[in-house]
Amino acid sequence: MSNQPVLTVEHLALTIGGAVIIDDVSLSVAKGEMLGVIGPNGAGKTTLFNLISGVMIPTTGTVGLDGRDVTNQTIDSRARAGLGRTFQTSSLFPALSALENVRLAAQVKLGGATSVLRFPRAHDEASTISRARLDEVGLSHHSETVAGVLSHGDKRKLEIAMLLATDPSVILLDEPMAGVASGDVAGLTEVIRQVHHSGRTVLMVEHHMDVVLGLVDRVAVMHHGQLLACDTPDAVMADEAVQKAYLGAPL
Repeated sequence: MSNQPVLTVEHLALTIGGAVIIDDVSLSVAKGEMLGVIGPNGAGKTTLFNLISGVMIPTTGTVGLDGRDVTNQTIDSRARAGLGRTFQTSSLFPALSALENVRLAAQVKLGGATSVLRFPRAHDEASTISRARLDEVGLSHHSETVAGVLSHGDKRKLEIAMLLATDPSVILLDEPMAGVASGDVAGLTEVIRQVHHSGRTVLMVEHHMDVVLGLVDRVAVMHHGQLLACDTPDAVMADEAVQKAYLGAPL
C-alpha cells in the first residue's frame, strides 16, 4: 500500500434547508488502502459517499481524486477518472443474464454500443472482460443465469463484477451486506477481500462490525455528520468517545 493519497476530502460540508448534514469532514485515503466507514443510522455515511461520487455537490469543501479536484465534476466524469460505486439498493437488469449485465458495464468502459440486441461476438473484448470479472467474483457458473433469480448474495457479487468491468481504481461499497443472508456473508466478504488485494482502493460503508474489522486497514467513524475518528480498527474500538457515540456507553 502506497502512502500517496488517491482520494482526498477537505473540509467537506453539506447544508440543506439550514440543516447541517455533513460538517467539515476531512480525510485522505492512500492508494491500495481499504477504509471502513461506520456510524449510527443518520450519521451521514451514505451522504458522504454521495458527495464523493458526485451524486450530490457539497456546500463547501473539496473532493480530490488522484491529485485532481473533482468537486464539481459529474458522476460520469468521476467514473472515467477511476471512481466506481455500488449502492444499497440493487442496480441490476433482472431480465438479463449475469454475463449480459457485466457485458453492458464493460461496453460502457470501452466506449462501444450498450445494447444487448447488437448480437455481440462471444469472444470480443467486452465478452472477454465480462467472463474474467465473473470469474473474479466467483460467478462463472452463473454466467447464463438470469440475474433476477440469483440469491441476494450473488446479486451483490454480480454488482461488484459490473463495477470491476469498468476498471475503477477507487471503489465505494455502500452497505454491500445489506439484505444478504447470513450464510452468504462469508463468501461476499472474501470477494471484497480479493478485490482489495488486487490493488484497488476500497471504501466501504457497512453495519456488520465483524466484517468491517476483519477487512479494513483503517476505520472512519461518522457521528451527526462529523468525522469523529479515523484510525486503525484496534485504536478506534478502544476510543471511549467512539464507544459512547456509537454504542451509547464505553465497552
